[in-house]
Amino acid sequence: MEIYLLRHGAAERQAASGKDSDRQLTVDGRLILRRVVKQAYVTGLRPSLILSSPYVRAVQTAQVAARLLQYPGEILQTDQLTPDSSPADVWSELRAHRGQGSILVVTHEPLVSAATSWMLGSIRVMIDFEPGMMVRVDCENLSAEPRGVLRRIFTDK
Repeated sequence: MEIYLLRHGAAERQAASGKDSDRQLTVDGRLILRRVVKQAYVTGLRPSLILSSPYVRAVQTAQVAARLLQYPGEILQTDQLTPDSSPADVWSELRAHRGQGSILVVTHEPLVSAATSWMLGSIRVMIDFEPGMMVRVDCENLSAEPRGVLRRIFTDK
């Protein structure tokens, strides 16, 4: 399975509501995100499923990606991808969708860095995600313990 892990794009510092979960993407965040997703599209990203944190900035990121990737399906929102979740929560959510060929996961920092590192067999953070950054990790099977291979890093830099 191809697993694409995407940190949401840059977001406003504070939402009008004062809630972290309501923060929206900035204009610059959307621009960077578009460039990164277009890179992935050129290399063949065609997700069979998009999973997203329910936080506004993650859902907006998933919507931008879905449009650019010509994704026809529904974006599934899950609490397993919120900032307070664990790498094991992310893995559990991925295992629940094991029939998919390619999954795009939209989540937050520090979860995305921790989950990626864990999928690569490390308990130490190996990649520090900037807003809008994405990686591709391939996993041959979705056993209880992930053992993935880092295939690609997509960034605006």
